[in-house]
This record gives sequence, C-alpha cells and structure tokens, in this order.
Amino acid sequence: MIKKITIASRESPLAMWQAEHIKTQLNSLYPDISILIKGFKTQGDIILDQPLAKIGGKGLFIKELEQALLNKEADLAVHSMKDLPMDIMEDFQLAAITEREDPRDAFISELYNSLDNLPHGSVVGTSSLRRQSQIKAKYSHLIIKPLRGNLQTRLNKLKKGEYVAIILAAAGLIRLGLKDKITMYLKTNISIPAVGQGALGIEILSGNEELHNLIKPLNHENTSRCVLAERMVSRSLAGSCSVPLGAYAYINEDDLIIKGFVASPDGNQFIHAETRGNKGQFYTLGESLSQLLIDRGAKELLAEL
Repeated sequence: MIKKITIASRESPLAMWQAEHIKTQLNSLYPDISILIKGFKTQGDIILDQPLAKIGGKGLFIKELEQALLNKEADLAVHSMKDLPMDIMEDFQLAAITEREDPRDAFISELYNSLDNLPHGSVVGTSSLRRQSQIKAKYSHLIIKPLRGNLQTRLNKLKKGEYVAIILAAAGLIRLGLKDKITMYLKTNISIPAVGQGALGIEILSGNEELHNLIKPLNHENTSRCVLAERMVSRSLAGSCSVPLGAYAYINEDDLIIKGFVASPDGNQFIHAETRGNKGQFYTLGESLSQLLIDRGAKELLAEL
C-alpha cells in the first residue's frame, strides 16, 4: 500500500504550478496518501544564454528529474509534454497525459495588436525554431531573436524594450494567471503548436504497476490520443529542438484531425500536410501525416539541416 508519493519538478514557477496541479488531483483521489513536491534545477534552467538547439535540446529539462526517479528521491516526475523527448529510456514509462490547456501560441506586445501590424524590421522574440520558421515564412520582414528564461523573465525583456513582440505558449501564461498579458492568440494555421503543447505528462519508473494504477485516472483519453499522434509525427521525422517541426491534433466527435509541418529555419522552405480519420486510429493517423510530409520532401529538407 502506497502511503507517500514524492513528485519531482523543475523549480521554475510554471513547473512548480504544474506539480502542484498534479498534487491537488492526486490528493482529491487519495486523501490518505501524503504527497510532497521536490524541486530540482535542470541544465535547461541553468544555461540561459544559448538557444536550446545548440546545447542539447529539450531533453535538458528532464535529465535531473529522471535521475531523481532512478535514485529513488522521487516517485514520479511531471513534465510539459512538449519538453519530453520522443524516445523515452526503457527505465521509464509515461503513466498519464493530463487534459490539455489551450495549445496555441500567444502573441504579446505592448505596442501592436497582431503580427500583421508589426513594422518592417521589428524584433520578435521566441525560443523556438518552430515558431521562428513559421513567422519568417509568413512575415519575412520581421527580425527573430532568441528569447530564453522563465515566463516572467521573458515578459520583463519585452517590457524593457528588448523586443517589439514576443511569442510564448498560451498554456503557461494561463496557468500562471497571466492570461491578461496575451495580446492575441495565434490561430493554428498561422503557428502550428509544438508536439504536446499544453499537455502535462507523468513519468514513473517502468514496472511500478501499483503507482501506475494510482495515476491512471489522471490520464485524459482524448488528449492522450492527440498527443501520441503528434509524437508519432515527430518520432518518424526525428524531430528535436534543432528541427523546425510542429504537429497539432484535435478531436471533432469521432474524428481526429492532425496537421503538421517541417521547414527551414528561415521559412523559405515550408512543407505542410493534414489528414483525418477515426480517433481510435491515432497512431496510424500520426504515421499517415508523417508519410504525407515525407512524400512532399520532408526527409530531404531535414537532411539538409
């Protein structure tokens, strides 16, 4: 009988909010279990002066948390699904994917109300090649500059005038009560979200069936289908922080619709595709979208990168 659960989390305000969110859900299900949160500083949080693509990718946000699981310092780790690498080591398993928050990207500016209104040469901040390539494909007159740090740090850089506008994931702003900072939500035909954006994943050691069974009720079936379909696209195309790639799936009644793209960082080469089918065939739909992108030249484009 499990009497205590320790949750491993990054120490950023957003990550701790996410861990507290999972703790609250577990407390409501199991009031007799003591649940604690233990914070860890990851390499992705420490190295802030370089783009993620140059220092090892998003896996830098989870290594210390996985080590805590192996060392039995924690029982589960809470991750943003967009930060979780496509291939999870066999020591670990993804026990649940929770219900998704708004998956869209958010445009934030104190001077302009949309990307369409930004003057030629305006500096836009984003931490992601995915966002950069999509913005450059549609707004080639804008200048994209790297933007790292936690949410408040990024917002402060905007306020100080280092950027005319910045692009962030809407989910993080909403979760931290900063929804009022969002100037405009970017439609998914303007900016296809990152794989898994807006969803949380709970990772545990493989083979811990007792803990897995406790966590299962937190899994949101439709979110899980969508995110796993998106991850199939990224896995098939060897997606990482160094590759401008996005995939987004949503469910309409019994259909799952999924769209995705790959591009060159400058947006000059842009390959897009979309497909749909029964939501129960989510893996197959992810594979189908991958093949559509490959048929349109995705492999050759990615090989050039």
